[in-house]
Amino acid sequence: MTNLNGKRIGFGLTGSHCTYDAVMPEIKRLVDAGAEVLPVVSYTVQSTNTRFGDGEEWIAKIEELTGKKVIDSIVKAEPLGPKIPLDCMVIAPLTGSSMSKFANAMTDNPVLMAAKATLRNQRPVVLGISTNDALGLNGVNLMRLMATKNIYFIPYGQDSPLKKPNSMVARMNMLEDTVLSAIEGKQLQPVIIEKYRDDEA
Repeated sequence: MTNLNGKRIGFGLTGSHCTYDAVMPEIKRLVDAGAEVLPVVSYTVQSTNTRFGDGEEWIAKIEELTGKKVIDSIVKAEPLGPKIPLDCMVIAPLTGSSMSKFANAMTDNPVLMAAKATLRNQRPVVLGISTNDALGLNGVNLMRLMATKNIYFIPYGQDSPLKKPNSMVARMNMLEDTVLSAIEGKQLQPVIIEKYRDDEA
């Protein structure tokens, strides 16, 4: 059975700041499982300060959790393909904007470069979506990625069907299980879940 001990995992974060609190414990779980976690951050993560925290504070926390300096430029991310190959690349949270770019082969930030480099090596990329328009204009991009070889999804569902009917968010506490399945070439099932029930509990 696959385990994460000794695996090299890239972990990319994009600008869904409200989701970071749910993601940080999952980074720790990967590290505790013996994985070498290389953090990669988008320019939005680096430069944006919100009521959920400042960019610098989040970067410091990520570096503390992983024991690694963040990869914060496209130039630094590119070697994750040929020179420093990953066993798996995770992007969590993945915003709607980054999802749209990824689905349309636009590589304009370090996280997307790391994902592109990983796909080039035919290794798995795991996505944890957090977007208000997954069932809106971005739906076509979501389905394009769902149908793409070597891309896997942390199970996701509507987080607020009545107030935000187009919004879908991954169940981040299933991240490690999704990574383990992805390394074996399998999508963790079911991939569509009732996320809003978690939030109401």
